[in-house]
Amino acid sequence: MSIPKAKAPLLEGKKGLIVGIANDQSIAWGCARAFRALGAEVAVTYLNEKAKRFVEPLAKELDAPIFMPLDVNVEGQTEAVFDQIRTQWGRMDYLIHSIAFSPKGALHGRVIDVSKDGFLATMDVSCWSFLHMAHLAEPLMKNGGSMFAMTYYGSERVVKNYNIMGVAKAALEASVRYLAAELGPKGIRVHAISPGPLATRAASGIPEFDALLEKAKEKAPARSLVSIDDVGVATAFLAHDAAKLMTGQTLYVDGGYHIVD
Repeated sequence: MSIPKAKAPLLEGKKGLIVGIANDQSIAWGCARAFRALGAEVAVTYLNEKAKRFVEPLAKELDAPIFMPLDVNVEGQTEAVFDQIRTQWGRMDYLIHSIAFSPKGALHGRVIDVSKDGFLATMDVSCWSFLHMAHLAEPLMKNGGSMFAMTYYGSERVVKNYNIMGVAKAALEASVRYLAAELGPKGIRVHAISPGPLATRAASGIPEFDALLEKAKEKAPARSLVSIDDVGVATAFLAHDAAKLMTGQTLYVDGGYHIVD
């Protein structure tokens, strides 16, 4: 998929970081495509050397001026990325956090049975890493900006097999609201984006995920599954100055699935 040509460079001049591109099926890639198409500059990270070969061609397609490794479990890597942004750009206008993780034993088991280590590992990557990135991004958003975290409907309803990740996403959405309140006076908006089920690499770890996709397609008012590009365009809208008075929201991009019982 190539970067589409935009009719208007609505995000021209904006610079930001997108974390979570694993391949061309990633939600983060849909966001990167949309932001770049609308004129924004995009800094990109990759998880490790194994992932680099899949992400590097995408970073080149984006003309990404910053391309660095970022595993939030490796001490110092997160700080190194923000230090490079400070050195190279001197500021940033948006941050997109599109990563989550839960150990297999924690994700596939009952919430009541989760171990302390499994719980902490899930919360560390899926929630706290967003707080940490927001902390590092705040001083770089000198003229305001926007921060986004990816969530899912399993944060507020019990979704079969989503298990402990639903707990982590609920914490993530609460974090978004508190950050929005704290950063609003500085002109920084914070949102959670809640796509419908998507066949991404991360989702493949959820048991019976194909059944979840079929259910979403059958029940959503739009009778359609969401695409990564749908998510990207919706996120890009919230990064535009026209959305400057919107903050602290969970935006559903799911064909209306969340309104149906």
